[in-house]
Amino acid sequence: MRETGLVLLLISTLASPALGENWPQWRGPNQTGTSLEKDLPLRWSHTENVEWKIEMPDRSGATPIIWGDYIFLNVAEGESLHLWCVDSSSGTKLWTRWLSDGNYFKQKHNMSSPSPVTDGRHVWVLTGTGVLRAFDFQGRELWHRDIQKEYGAFGLNHGYGSSPLLHQGRIYVQVLHGMTTDEPSYLMAIDSLTGKNLWRVERPTDAIMESPDSYTTPAVLESADGPQIVISGGDYVTGHDPDTGREIWRVSGLNPTRGKWFRIIASPLVHKDMIYVSSRINPFLALRARGPESIETVWSTDQGPDVPSPVHDGKHLYIVRDKGIMWCLDGQSGKVVWGPERLRPGTYSSSPVLADNRIYVTNEDGVTSVVEASDRFRTVAVNELEGYTLSSPAISEGQIFIRTAEFLYCIGKRRASD
Repeated sequence: MRETGLVLLLISTLASPALGENWPQWRGPNQTGTSLEKDLPLRWSHTENVEWKIEMPDRSGATPIIWGDYIFLNVAEGESLHLWCVDSSSGTKLWTRWLSDGNYFKQKHNMSSPSPVTDGRHVWVLTGTGVLRAFDFQGRELWHRDIQKEYGAFGLNHGYGSSPLLHQGRIYVQVLHGMTTDEPSYLMAIDSLTGKNLWRVERPTDAIMESPDSYTTPAVLESADGPQIVISGGDYVTGHDPDTGREIWRVSGLNPTRGKWFRIIASPLVHKDMIYVSSRINPFLALRARGPESIETVWSTDQGPDVPSPVHDGKHLYIVRDKGIMWCLDGQSGKVVWGPERLRPGTYSSSPVLADNRIYVTNEDGVTSVVEASDRFRTVAVNELEGYTLSSPAISEGQIFIRTAEFLYCIGKRRASD
């Protein structure tokens, strides 16, 4: 039976590019901002190549999460936060569930910033108010937690914004803070089906002022000795045992001058044995796993991003700066392949996504530049939508989903399943 299951899994995996992929979490199916899908839309506007759109009540940094016929959205509606479930083929709202009251703005974002995560049967959603809830696809609540009530108020200067990580039946939640609290930072693992703690460990730092604050989302490194949970913030990158939370390794260098304002927003990106980690632009570090407890810094650059997380095509690393300056680096050596190159002028807060040898980069004005993923810089399309945009694009079933403050847009025709 086990062999049969493996064969079926292999068949499903091989078939997925043709049938279309899901987008189950922020940064997509592999947590890298990449998709294997082909023949995606190249050009669109608010009147062209839009399959449907659904009105949004407010802005959000949360990415649309997609599994088959279901889209899940963390939504701010006045002073309340809700989870929306939307039909992916029509844009019809299927159901909504209340998550929390107490929504408020902190600088650009509100308390709907964390993206939901799904395994295809359940969906988990965390709010900036610290409420974590689990539902099935029919909207039945399975359990809920109030993390701030249990462990104290979040103390980030811009409000809580990290998304939960789902890995092997566990929900990992990081709270790295310190600007407005003396409470310790921590990482916790929660059983995804019961909502019970598996462990919670403090994550110490000697960072000062705003530098303990991190808005990143944990990543998974598949090391020689099994998976590790990678988190960045508070001047350090650390790797943790997923079963116990034990800190396995720690790398410094994100804040070599001991600056007071080195909060970190862009999340770590893992590609095979490489970990790419942002600070507040400079430095940007490339680490390599040499063994289960050995990590080394192999190169760094002063041309890192601040807010957008980078993306990797298997050879090249693509970095988008907040003001629309783009770089392409060799992922192994850090050598500049091209850059700096300018995208459409604007402010860039969403993270780029890569599919079909193209990089989709959306700025806060709703303008998406489509750039070749290659060793030369070439913009192949520039597409404009209406509305303030913080959310990163999502890709599923041959379509691109872009969320602005006014609408969630479904771009292109849905790919027919075989």
